[in-house]
Amino acid sequence: MTESFQALYPHQLDAQKQRYETIKEGFSEYFGNNRDFSYFSAPGRTEIGGNHTDHNRGCVLAAAVNLDIVAAAAKNDENVIRLKSIEYEKMDVIDLSDLSVQESEKERSSSLLRGICARCKQLGYQIGGFDAFTMSQVLKGSGLSSSASFEVLAVTIISHLYNDGAIDPITAAQISQYAENVYFGKPSGLMDQMASSVGGFTAIDFRDPEKPVLEKVSFSLDGVGYAMCIVDTGGSHADLTSDYASIPSEMKAVATLLGCEHLREADEAEFFRRLGEIRKQTGDRAALRAIHFFADNRRAQEEAHALKGGNFEYFKELILESGDSSAMYLQNAYSIKDPQSQGVSLALAVSERILRGKGAWRIHGGGFGGTMQAFVPLDLVPRYKAEIESVFGKDTCHILSIRNAGGVKVSL
Repeated sequence: MTESFQALYPHQLDAQKQRYETIKEGFSEYFGNNRDFSYFSAPGRTEIGGNHTDHNRGCVLAAAVNLDIVAAAAKNDENVIRLKSIEYEKMDVIDLSDLSVQESEKERSSSLLRGICARCKQLGYQIGGFDAFTMSQVLKGSGLSSSASFEVLAVTIISHLYNDGAIDPITAAQISQYAENVYFGKPSGLMDQMASSVGGFTAIDFRDPEKPVLEKVSFSLDGVGYAMCIVDTGGSHADLTSDYASIPSEMKAVATLLGCEHLREADEAEFFRRLGEIRKQTGDRAALRAIHFFADNRRAQEEAHALKGGNFEYFKELILESGDSSAMYLQNAYSIKDPQSQGVSLALAVSERILRGKGAWRIHGGGFGGTMQAFVPLDLVPRYKAEIESVFGKDTCHILSIRNAGGVKVSL
C-alpha cells in the first residue's frame, strides 16, 4: 500500500517535512548522495480493549497511532541489509547468505531483520539487500510497541523493494511476530504487529491464531471532540517478567480444570458453577483473572460495536469497566514485589479526579508499571496534560490521534 504524505500527516505537514529532510540527509551521509531511494512508514499502536485476552485466544480492539517510524531505503546488489537508526550509534549489518537463528543476536534489532527475511523466503517472497536510514517517534517503553512498528517497517520495505507491495497486512504482521518469537526470543502475541500493520481501529478475534479474524472499525475521535492520551508513569524498577508470565499461566490453569487449553474454549457457566472447586485448585487470584478474561473478552467486542454504531458514551462506559476489571480482578496495576511503586494507580486516580463524568481512563497494555490510557475531551486536554505532568514530569503525557494507515510506502 502507498499513502500520500498529506494523508499521513494532515496536521503536522511542516514539522514532518523537516523530519523527512533529516532522514534524507542521514541516508545520504551513510549511503551516498546519488541513490534512488523511497520512504516507508509504520505506526506505533495502542491497545483499546481486551486487556490480556489475546494470549488465551480472545478478542481485542487495537489501533494505530499518529507516531511512526520512517525509513529512507534503497536496494543494493550486495545481498546485505545495512540499517542505521538516528537514535542508535551502531549500524545493523545482516548478511542474507545466512538466515539461521544467531544466538548472539537475540534481543537485538539485527535478529528481527534476519528473522523477517528468513520468514519471507520461507513463504515464497523475494528478498534482497537494502540500505536504510530510520527515525522513530514511537518512544521505547511508552507502551506503543516500538518493536512492532520496526518489524512492520522492515516487512513493508521488503514488500515494496522486492515484491511490488504484494505482502498483505495480515501476512506482514505474522512475519513480524515470527521474527520476534523465533529470532529475537520474545514470545509475544500477534496484537501489536497486527495493529501496526493494518492501521486504524481494528477489532481482532484470535480464536484461531493462525487465521485471526479482523474487522476495521471506522471512527474518528476528533469527530466526537476527544483526544487519546497515553501517560508514561515511569513504572516499577522490579523485574516484572514473572508478573507478566503469571497471567497467562494462571488463566490456562483454570482452563485446564475446565477441560481445555485456553479460556476462550471454556464454558463460563461451568466456571461459575465450579468456582468453589476452582479457587481451591488454582487459588483466588487465578479465579479472579479468569473472571476478568470472560468479561473483557466480551467488552472488547462490545467496544468495537459501540464505535461502529457511533455510541461513544457507551464506549466510554466500557473503557471504565475494563479499567476497573484490570485493577480489581486481573490485578496488573502494580507489582506485589514493589507495592510502594504504584504509578499507574496514581495516574488513574488523578485521571478520575479530572475526567469523572466527562472522559474515560484505563490501564494500558501489560500493566504492573508503565502506562495508562485516557480519552479526554479536547477542551480538557491542556488541563489534563498539565496536571498529569505536574505529578509524573515533563513530556510524560502523549496526546495522540488514530492513524488510518498501517505500514506503507510514502508518496511525497
